[in-house]
Amino acid sequence: MKTQPPARPRVLPPYLPTLGAVCFTVFAWASAFVSIRSAGAAYSPGALALGRLLAASLVLVVLLLLRREGLPPRGARRGILLSGLVWFAGYTVALNWGERLVDAGTASLLVNTGPILMALLAARLLGEALPPRLVAGMAVSFVGAVVVGLSMSSGSDGTTSVLGVVLCLLAAVAYATGVVAQKPALSYGTPLQITAYSCLTGAAACLPFAGRLAAEVPKAPLSATLNMLYLGVVPTALAFTTWTFALARMPAGKLGATTYAVPAIVVLLSWLLLGEVPAWLTLLGGLLCLAGVAVSRYRPRAAATPAVEDPRAVGHASGTDAPSGTGAASQKRHS
Repeated sequence: MKTQPPARPRVLPPYLPTLGAVCFTVFAWASAFVSIRSAGAAYSPGALALGRLLAASLVLVVLLLLRREGLPPRGARRGILLSGLVWFAGYTVALNWGERLVDAGTASLLVNTGPILMALLAARLLGEALPPRLVAGMAVSFVGAVVVGLSMSSGSDGTTSVLGVVLCLLAAVAYATGVVAQKPALSYGTPLQITAYSCLTGAAACLPFAGRLAAEVPKAPLSATLNMLYLGVVPTALAFTTWTFALARMPAGKLGATTYAVPAIVVLLSWLLLGEVPAWLTLLGGLLCLAGVAVSRYRPRAAATPAVEDPRAVGHASGTDAPSGTGAASQKRHS
């Protein structure tokens, strides 16, 4: 009686964890824009940044202890310091401040220059390639971000704060710089280490706002405080960890292009959670953002090439050491 071999356990495709990390990060960061509207109405920019980073640091330290991961290696500390100061602290404060001075559409438009800057910096400093498909996809997504930004801009008085524009552009530069700084650090430390110690660095840099935070917490409504805590736990602690997990496994430029899906998801979440029905122009811009991401991530299937037969194998199969064509010709000459 023949025994059947035991069934092999199913192994997940290697790209699946990275894809899941990217999807979670994009959705979490999109939800942050909705939460900032509530928390930003009760907290000043610096206080909101500090409260968010303190909540995130608490979660990340607990994860470090549970996983027994210690201090990051020496080679990762430079990238952690730069990422913590520029991205976790600088980006958060600049964006919180800038969104108070310009409307949401303008802020979204300006911040979405970040992935383009990220791809350029990664090509210049990290030697990453800029394939035409990535450039084309980012161009389509940026056009979609422009459409979303223009459709969401109020334009009531036709003026825009110059300081607000500068702050949003600084946030985009800080975002791109922080990601490019993180990439080499991931060669030495784990994604959790890089995220946790970058967040702790950012929280330490925001400590001058501690007095402001202590004064605003008792006056803020519960919903604003809960949104601030949510911003720290999900979009910062968890989503930044999944981001670094994906960043360790793919180029910074390609990963940055996936964040162009954020404006489209923000439109959808605002529709579902806040009852803000988007205009047709906003929907068109969101579709363009998603189309650009699809173009940048599309990989054509390799065309099947016909197998080239080994002449010696053919010869052995026909019972002679010579190729079949040569053998047939020699047989004709000898006959």
